[in-house]
Amino acid sequence: MIFSTKGDAHKVFLRLKRTVQNGDTIKSMKEYQEIEEIQTLYKSLDSNTLQLIHYRMIKEYNGSGMIPILVSSAPWLLLLFSKQLSAYLFHEGKWLWAGFCIVYIFTLAVSVIIHFSEKAWAAFHMEIIQDILKERKNENANGHPNP
Repeated sequence: MIFSTKGDAHKVFLRLKRTVQNGDTIKSMKEYQEIEEIQTLYKSLDSNTLQLIHYRMIKEYNGSGMIPILVSSAPWLLLLFSKQLSAYLFHEGKWLWAGFCIVYIFTLAVSVIIHFSEKAWAAFHMEIIQDILKERKNENANGHPNP
């Protein structure tokens, strides 16, 4: 696929457009089969269990592990030991500083990507769960059975 600065939402649109233009159904796409699989699983659960899962997803969305702490505290830790670190890295013309910078920036970038990916997946699951619970509430209000 061509590099685009428009983001993942635009990439999804382009994939959908290409699928429709090729005469294929959207339901045949791997991404949408995965969504249906998730919905089917969540719909098979009772509302109380689904609500508990939703609470857990809220925790995951707001916490997303230790990555934010790593990203925010690592520079302070390096600053704390900056004199010792610079003496070691720059001692006698060594190129250790370049390797250290590459490893540090790579680790930081991977951590940020993982963090936002986890947050996006949690939001995705939360939306599905909320839709199912809302649908059940509406069905219950209209006199239909609520699983």
